[in-house]
Amino acid sequence: KIRVILLSPRGEQFTQTKAKELTKYDQLIFIAGRYEGVDERVAEFVDETISIGDYVLNGGELGAMVITETVSRLLPGVLGKDESSQEESFSDDDSVEYPHYTRPEVFVTEDGKELKVPEVLLSGHHAEIKKWRKSQRKN
Repeated sequence: KIRVILLSPRGEQFTQTKAKELTKYDQLIFIAGRYEGVDERVAEFVDETISIGDYVLNGGELGAMVITETVSRLLPGVLGKDESSQEESFSDDDSVEYPHYTRPEVFVTEDGKELKVPEVLLSGHHAEIKKWRKSQRKN
């Protein structure tokens, strides 16, 4: 299955939901205009028109790359674990994922301020961690 996509500010806004829809195709073909876009008659030969946002670029190449990366990471085998793409921003709704922390547990700034990993994340209490993560999501 092949899908031909015209990149244009006049298109449907690209979302994570659209990315999921595009995973069902074997091949995506992008028509990426340059500067003022492409001749409007080209739209007669595409399956859909997509915009990656409410701003203007010099060309559609970056838009094609954005869509390609977003769609490809949803395909089996692209990420280390397929589950990696299931619990993240926009994976199941319009929510933005909870904050992430790494080591060290305490980061000291130049002025001596200590920035700490939240205690609940260090507790090992999986139910409490899950509750914290849910409370930190932004809708």
